[in-house]
Amino acid sequence: MNTTKKLFIILGPTASGKTALSIELAKKLNTEIISCDSRQFYKELKIGSAPPSKEQLQKIKHHFIQHLSIKENYNIGRFEEDSIKKISSLFKIYDNLILVGGSGLYIDAVCNGLDNIPQTPQEIRDRINNEFSEKGINWLQEKVKKIDLDFYQKSDISNPQRLKRCLEVYQNTGEKISSFYKKEKRKRDFKIIKIGISIEREKLYNRINQRVDQMIKNGLIDEAKKLFQYQKLNALNTVGYKELFDFFNNKIDIETAVEDIKKNSRRLSKRQITWFKRDKQINWFKINKENEIIKFILKS
Repeated sequence: MNTTKKLFIILGPTASGKTALSIELAKKLNTEIISCDSRQFYKELKIGSAPPSKEQLQKIKHHFIQHLSIKENYNIGRFEEDSIKKISSLFKIYDNLILVGGSGLYIDAVCNGLDNIPQTPQEIRDRINNEFSEKGINWLQEKVKKIDLDFYQKSDISNPQRLKRCLEVYQNTGEKISSFYKKEKRKRDFKIIKIGISIEREKLYNRINQRVDQMIKNGLIDEAKKLFQYQKLNALNTVGYKELFDFFNNKIDIETAVEDIKKNSRRLSKRQITWFKRDKQINWFKINKENEIIKFILKS
């Protein structure tokens, strides 16, 4: 490990203030930022994915922000490859880098690499996709809950792609997907230091609700309407868009759609917190403790 090169990871639940903090830290360290928020990869999601503002992007150079189209087939494996390549390149210029995000799986891919999970035969994938089309998300959730309760409890059960992957592996191998998780982490040639933002639940939920209201004012409904024709793309199966698609499909009214965005965003934050709490390597700081975090970084 090259301990002279350090990757500081700023993580925490959605709306916890990661973006603003990471920019201030990048200024102090005179470095650049790697984004690890899988929703912010897509250039069409200008409002609903809550990317850094134009002003923020002008202050510090960011990577992996709105660099893809929703029509592109991108996955966590490609992100691991792309991000490690970018990090290695930037470490030729800087001693310190900042990675920021709330996508636990993507952060793990950068830190530890991916697990060697077998490829699923196309006939199994097609069969599961057909059943999902006929029976819906509730059927898929119940199937996964029966075969792998631990995976079910730790995953985003509103994300059918992740649930289908779990079911695919089980039907292909007869084993839980967790059985393929590797025992040894992939070694990186740089030091990884994780910094988590801790925030009281009530305060976090208020921030989430306020941010959703601001997104609506900023034009989220019109943005989602323009993307409605692509609603079946995996990139759009995400909070902030799928609820509005339900409104456009006359399943719910607009007031319910907005409340569902808030509710599902709060649920997302709860799952993110649960995911991160498992990681004993995270150094937790309360929100608005920027000076304490800077002191910690300078001593690391």
